[in-house]
Amino acid sequence: MPQSTKPVTNYALPDHLLDLLGQYLQEQVTPTIEIDPAQLAYRWVGGHNGHLEPLAVNLFLSLDDLHGIDTQKAKLVQNTRQFLKGYPANHVLMTGTRGAGKSSLIRALLQAYHSEGLRIIEIARDDLRVLDKIRAAINALPTECGCHYVVYCDDLAFNGQDESYRTLKSVLDGSLDSEQDKLLVYATSNRRHLLPQLMKDNVNIYNGQTDEVNPYETIDETVSLSDRFGLWLSFHPMDQNTYLHIVYHYLSLSPNRHLDSANDVKESNNEEKNKTLPDNIRAAALRWASERGGRSGRVAYQFSRHWIGQTRLTAEDNPS
Repeated sequence: MPQSTKPVTNYALPDHLLDLLGQYLQEQVTPTIEIDPAQLAYRWVGGHNGHLEPLAVNLFLSLDDLHGIDTQKAKLVQNTRQFLKGYPANHVLMTGTRGAGKSSLIRALLQAYHSEGLRIIEIARDDLRVLDKIRAAINALPTECGCHYVVYCDDLAFNGQDESYRTLKSVLDGSLDSEQDKLLVYATSNRRHLLPQLMKDNVNIYNGQTDEVNPYETIDETVSLSDRFGLWLSFHPMDQNTYLHIVYHYLSLSPNRHLDSANDVKESNNEEKNKTLPDNIRAAALRWASERGGRSGRVAYQFSRHWIGQTRLTAEDNPS
């Protein structure tokens, strides 16, 4: 049979359209994720098509530096040790008052257990869509690397229109491979239920004004995400004595030891818990907390930095 002599027409897009197409595809595709077990911590940056950026971690904060949250600390340490030993452990949701030490516990855990294989990957709420790809990269690591990864999400909460929480639900406890021996999710939030619970939803149900056939399923949806965290840790406002004790602890860590002189500290015993602040520092610390609207470990730490910096600057300005 004779071959067709019809000429072949080559179609080509204009260069500017090819550039736009290439840019669009690049924005839609997440680059290959590579994880180095020797790196202690990463942070996801750049949105959907971003990457894991290695973090230079400052390991100065220890678990012993965190006071007033002994119960929560003990439970989190136990869960983390189970995880590192390869025993069953739970995803963790830490909720409650701001500045109580939720984020500090994560940093202190890394300081305490990085030598046992603990690694941290920090991810923002808006980037949770890449969590599946991060999990796949962790699973691809060789078993002999001995590393266990905690994916840490700070200040986790969603609005009613945010769909990224569904990815988190699947990773926590929903997909067939959601049970992990090398990955746990530790999240902090000021809200116990991560999705908003609206009063109007209850009112509509009680008044029969909702269009849903099964309106109580809406409420189930709002609490189901929190339920997938096996361990809940609640943090509460601290009392005045605990706040002042934390102030004392941070001031005592200062290289210049601002609390060493007899005029600066009163001791009833050698134990730190029985040491009290001098009247001037105590009054300044309480005034600082009042101006900040409450007492917390974060406020105590911020006051200690203010007091130490102020004291050093005054000594430098008045060397005599």
